Amino acid sequence: MPSSKFPSGFLWGASTSAHQVEGANHNQWSVWELENAKSLAAQAEYQYGDLDNWDEIKTQALSPDNYVSGTASDHFNRYKTDIAIAKKLHMNSLRFSIEWSRVEPKEGSWDSAAIDHYKRYVDELKTQGIEPVVTLFHFTLPVWFAEKGGFEKRSNCSYFVRFAEKILSEIGKDVRFVITINEPEVYAFESYYLGHWPPAVLSKKRAIKVLHNLAYAHNQTARMIHGLNRRYKVSIAKNSNYFYAGDSATLSIRSAIVMQYFQDDYFLKKVIKECDFIGVNFYFSNRVYGYRIHSPNEHVSDMGWDMSPGDIEHTLERLHERYHKPIIITENGCADASDKKRQWWLAQTIPAIQKAISKGVDVRGYLHWSLIDNFEWDKGRWPRFGLVEVRFDTMERKVRTSARQYGEFIRKVTN
Repeated sequence: MPSSKFPSGFLWGASTSAHQVEGANHNQWSVWELENAKSLAAQAEYQYGDLDNWDEIKTQALSPDNYVSGTASDHFNRYKTDIAIAKKLHMNSLRFSIEWSRVEPKEGSWDSAAIDHYKRYVDELKTQGIEPVVTLFHFTLPVWFAEKGGFEKRSNCSYFVRFAEKILSEIGKDVRFVITINEPEVYAFESYYLGHWPPAVLSKKRAIKVLHNLAYAHNQTARMIHGLNRRYKVSIAKNSNYFYAGDSATLSIRSAIVMQYFQDDYFLKKVIKECDFIGVNFYFSNRVYGYRIHSPNEHVSDMGWDMSPGDIEHTLERLHERYHKPIIITENGCADASDKKRQWWLAQTIPAIQKAISKGVDVRGYLHWSLIDNFEWDKGRWPRFGLVEVRFDTMERKVRTSARQYGEFIRKVTN
């Protein structure tokens, strides 16, 4: 990896999300898990049987228990341990999310103990010299909000703005960076178009409606936050795949352009005026032939995703050219239980970021997904994204070799 310096104040760290690591949550996701665990296990071989690592994950993937988050990674109770690991790895930033269902378990009823927990969480980060990056919506909702229709109803967005205002009134003095919404298209597409996630709706019309309402929710929330104090830096975490034509055919070229537009610009254009920077989540590229995606798959993650980590350079350059905003990479990583691919991933990704910076792209941070192994939504525990391995039976933490190399790199470029 490159040894030269990155910009002063560059954020080096990792990301988590509350439902995926905390454990013992009660929200619309935890209810859905219990209702669907058996069917998810029954479908596992059909869904994942052609993966190279099927023999390794088979037992876990076929178990209904795999699809119930339960204690997750017990980060709620072990956050000090995990933050201490981040500190030992020389990280200066950590992205985490606030679980709305903990803070407001019933409409209009704030849980002071939950709020105090997040206050202590931020205090611990600041004590360790780690910059908090707070996410307000990372796919999970309070049951009462979901029963009201969630983000299908624009009028419900006021509840989200109220939640954001409450959180910042409690922890805002120690926070600068706020992500309002994580991967809006992924949430709308998986939950309201494909029906893979709660509320498991199959409706293009409702999916588009939710997507537009998420843009509205961000804009309203960002205006409120900026009204509190302009020192806050607000954005979304935008999932951005890189689309490119696999040949010189006009159809392939035009298809890639259209796909890229709907991947990035359709939503970003609705919110960019209320973004101080662009949060980028990058995991893979898509090679287009004609109007279909046929990626090379020379390197694939444990989830079967094509791995072309160096393509993040093209994503960063495109977003810079289009929007002229600072960029923080809010998620980037690969599922790799053996830890044989993650080292290569980092060694490809970080020079690509440096190349983008050398071309004038204003990149201000890199947050790897994820700090610790987590509960990966409808796939359960077998995908291992963590820099730190978690033994889910004992909750023992073990720092992976790739994490040590990442930490040593951070030490070199920040000293």
